[in-house]
Amino acid sequence: MYNLILFGPPGSGKGTQSSRIAEKYNLVHTSTGDIFRREIRNGSPLGLKVQSIIEKGELVPDDLLVDILRSALQRAAGINGFVLDGYPRTIRQAEDLDMLLKETGESLSLVLALDVDEEEVVTRLLKRAQLEGRKDDTEEVIRNRMKVYHSQTRPLTEYYHKQGKFLSVRGIGTIDDIFTEICKVIDRSRD
Repeated sequence: MYNLILFGPPGSGKGTQSSRIAEKYNLVHTSTGDIFRREIRNGSPLGLKVQSIIEKGELVPDDLLVDILRSALQRAAGINGFVLDGYPRTIRQAEDLDMLLKETGESLSLVLALDVDEEEVVTRLLKRAQLEGRKDDTEEVIRNRMKVYHSQTRPLTEYYHKQGKFLSVRGIGTIDDIFTEICKVIDRSRD
């Protein structure tokens, strides 16, 4: 199996690019953000639990994410691999993911980061908020999410770099240009 994490700040294009990667390489796209938004829309207990957390721009607790991810990986048994989008976001989550993969005899193939500067992220997310009516994308919440990203998520680059699994791609340009660069990196890592 080929197992990939697409990594980057909120608004870096992870969701868009993950879907395209999944389609091209026949992988399952798993997005914790999409799972949470679906649960919120459905008014489920999980949705109600995470709604206030997401609206503040904070991270959902690790134990809850592990349970969701375990379930998603079990449903994806027998596939070519997966693209994780939005997970892990902390060192503990990365260690939990390593443990989950080890339980199934799998491992992570590549962690690919989309590099996008903060002002570009703010611009993208404010535009997305207008287009999609997303309440979690106010400027204050976006800047808080970036603060959380830098303090808690950014250390993952070192964690995966030490494992020899971390590479990055410039996440600014057209969707197609960024996707072409991503595919070049993936293809090289599969050789």
